[in-house]
Amino acid sequence: MSSQISNAIAKRDNSPGAMVQQYRQDFSTVLPSHVKPDTWVRLAQGVLRRDKNLATTAERNPASLMAALLECARLGHEPGTDSFYLVPFGSEVQGIEGYRGVVERMYRAGAVASVKAEVVCKGDDFDYQPDMEKPRHRVDWFGDRGPIVGAYAYAVFKDGSTSRVAVINRAYIDKVKKESRGSDKASSPWVKWEEQMVLKTVAKRLEPWVPTSTEWRREQFRAARDVAAEPGTTTSPEAPATEQATPDTGEVVDGELVDDDPTT
Repeated sequence: MSSQISNAIAKRDNSPGAMVQQYRQDFSTVLPSHVKPDTWVRLAQGVLRRDKNLATTAERNPASLMAALLECARLGHEPGTDSFYLVPFGSEVQGIEGYRGVVERMYRAGAVASVKAEVVCKGDDFDYQPDMEKPRHRVDWFGDRGPIVGAYAYAVFKDGSTSRVAVINRAYIDKVKKESRGSDKASSPWVKWEEQMVLKTVAKRLEPWVPTSTEWRREQFRAARDVAAEPGTTTSPEAPATEQATPDTGEVVDGELVDDDPTT
């Protein structure tokens, strides 16, 4: 009996969930300051318990699981959510940042008041020229919009100004999709969640024009604090407020989702 118990314990300790706990300190090293390591580890273990296929793939290729989780931790996302997917693909676990994840990192920087990203379908009325502040996009929500032909994204900063508008066409979407390994397979996010992948693609195009991550925000505060500490300076910087954003395909304003799709 004791031999059976020892074998059971050994098997449990070698499971992917136990390995995640074992490398907790490694994850803590790369996690941004707004994420609690213990909570993050429990979430990762919960994903593995819920998804047997993921757990099996992780057990066969633990290195791929660790690589995916380290990237998830570095970006400051919760594993196995719409912000960061853990996908069993062939013999390895792939970590894929979702559209929500890209936009969340924009909000963490604290510079934007809203982020807008939309797909454009063949039946939509869409117009954008470089001299326009924002695209003009009219949609027949109750008609047949047709296939996706492009997408756009922009951010409105807290001072009221608008970021550069990112616009992608179908050719660019297909190029990105083709470069994604196994994108034609049924298990690929490009097949299962095409709209979300298109939104992520255009959000990534917007990313260079919008500050991202809590760590960027912390550096701005530290710089302001250093300036305030200089001789002759009597004011001190205000600590930035914490916002929780839940962006989706609608517009997010100061952390609140404004879904401008009347069909939902």
